[in-house]
Amino acid sequence: MLEKLLSGPKTYYAWLLFLLCVIAGCGLVYLQQLRTGMTITGMSRDVSWGLYISQFTYFVGVAASAVMLVLPAYFHHYVKFKRMIIFGEFMAVAAVVMCALFIVVDMGQPQRLLNVILHPAPNSVMFYDMLVLIGYLMLNIVIGWVTLEAERLGVEPPKWIKPLIYLSILWAFSIHTVTAFLYAGVPGRHYWLTAIMAARFLSSAFCSGPAILLLLVFLTRRLTGFDPGKDAVKTLSTIIVYAMCINVFFYLLELFTAFYSNIPGHQEPISFLFTGHGGHLAWVSRWMWAAVAMAFLSLALLIPPSLRNNHALLPFALAMLVAATWIDKGLGLLIGGFTPNMYETITPYMPTFRETAVTFGIYAVGALVLSLLWKIALGVKQEANNFGD
Repeated sequence: MLEKLLSGPKTYYAWLLFLLCVIAGCGLVYLQQLRTGMTITGMSRDVSWGLYISQFTYFVGVAASAVMLVLPAYFHHYVKFKRMIIFGEFMAVAAVVMCALFIVVDMGQPQRLLNVILHPAPNSVMFYDMLVLIGYLMLNIVIGWVTLEAERLGVEPPKWIKPLIYLSILWAFSIHTVTAFLYAGVPGRHYWLTAIMAARFLSSAFCSGPAILLLLVFLTRRLTGFDPGKDAVKTLSTIIVYAMCINVFFYLLELFTAFYSNIPGHQEPISFLFTGHGGHLAWVSRWMWAAVAMAFLSLALLIPPSLRNNHALLPFALAMLVAATWIDKGLGLLIGGFTPNMYETITPYMPTFRETAVTFGIYAVGALVLSLLWKIALGVKQEANNFGD
């Protein structure tokens, strides 16, 4: 099936060349980080996690979201998703690759990653996070490739793949649960110290990941003519709505608990994110208010079926949903957790230009992996006459 990568329009090769140029340019910035250290980032002694870890957290959720296609298709035999499942699984592969790269760049020196492997620490949550991510990556590569090969040959997938598919469903929940434990298990960080952190992570993942997938599928349909099916889009958009409603509800629970209990440790991070604290107005405050506006506006467009099923409005609603969840999870989560610190002082954090450039380089790697895998999948589907209704 690799031969599918060797044929395509000029725009396909131009896109790959663009991504390679971005990776090369941002790679030069990363080489500077290797030479001079983490001083090129906005992190400090008090803010030891930054943009790299926040993006790692967000894309673990994107990877886990593939279960929203796999579970209905294999547990409830919803065949409408069968045409789109491979794209969700390959998106999960690209997302996990990005997660691994974010961990590598956050460690400063890549060889430090070997310490996790050569000196395993079963009492470390990070050790288990590495295990579940590697396992999930392998599962999606094997399942995706085997099922796509079966589709190319026009036969049913082998029976031995079914147990792996069911295992991947449970594994998807585990990868984001363990990631949530990385935060919820840190004492002194009141913004993270909540029993529903894992539930919040999963609800956020199960709305933002499928939303990203649908946006990419819509773009693919415009570029190639691939049709995922109206029923599949309708069902997946409904799942997104329910997950987003639960995500917003969980955040409102956090607000009630923090402000009704009147516990300063729980109030101050939220106050800092939205209104500042002790005379310090965070740069992220405008982003947080924008996230609130986009979250509720996206729900206003997605909850009514007449608006949700309007394919002219749906992409805008999904884009706002993705932006809202990214701001909450990709910016606010880290900044709120570290500010104020345990000594009730403020250490401002803002990603630097070079830190952002390295992040964009990893985005480009993920886009490259995704483009190549989806190119193979589209080629196979076109060959198997499974390209549209």
